[in-house]
Amino acid sequence: MPFSLSGKIEIFYQVHGQGAPLLLISGLGGGSWSWFGQVPFFRNHYRTITFDNRGAGRSSKPPGPYTMVELARDAAGILDHLGIPSAFVMGLSMGGMLAQELALLAPERVRALVLGCTHCGGSEKIAPDPDVIARFAANTGLSQAQIIDKNLPFLFSETFLEEHPDRVAAYRKVQLNAPLQPEHAFQAQLQAIQTFSACDRLPGLRIPTLVVTGTEDALVPAENARILERLIPGARRLEFQGAGHALHVECRDRLNEAAHAFFSEHAS
Repeated sequence: MPFSLSGKIEIFYQVHGQGAPLLLISGLGGGSWSWFGQVPFFRNHYRTITFDNRGAGRSSKPPGPYTMVELARDAAGILDHLGIPSAFVMGLSMGGMLAQELALLAPERVRALVLGCTHCGGSEKIAPDPDVIARFAANTGLSQAQIIDKNLPFLFSETFLEEHPDRVAAYRKVQLNAPLQPEHAFQAQLQAIQTFSACDRLPGLRIPTLVVTGTEDALVPAENARILERLIPGARRLEFQGAGHALHVECRDRLNEAAHAFFSEHAS
């Protein structure tokens, strides 16, 4: 299996297709499997790179705490390992925070940036209802299936859950087949989110950026996308009306097409 090294940490990655490099960065507890709705599309246009964040999947799961800077350096290490000087980058949720940190840490490595269902941390972020976070993070003693089922209402809109049971079932199947994340690694990633703060640094970013959100996101309220749009010079915002948090599943085709169109604008 392909791994890159970040110090002593092994980061599992996969590469699909050919063309300009595209790095996809998953969220809390997610990994390369999270992009099952994106890879079949993007591999036809890009050299598409997915990976398991530190603490998830087949990557190393050292004791915490983790920081977003460490996670960003892991991502940069994959580009180094593959000999890629710069790439298009799309990150969702925690992956969007990691993508911000990567862009701030090494702006020359990011050609254009798509940030989905995410926030800039610190005092500027708009937090969800505390009860939502408490229930979302309460995984102790639960099986993989119980965690997935518990979290469905936090990830998807009611309309999507009711009208697309086949796509919900496909998501559930992929998640069930993914490696179970140990509790210590989940908490370490959660701490990286809680300590992340980029708001005061974003006005210095000079990378083309598209910010995407769902208007019914229960985990990262849509107002966070408006804050990112305001803080990042020249950023654009795209809202998916009625959509929940897991845009890569609920809005798969619209997200794929919007990201591809945006990256195509900055392909030269």
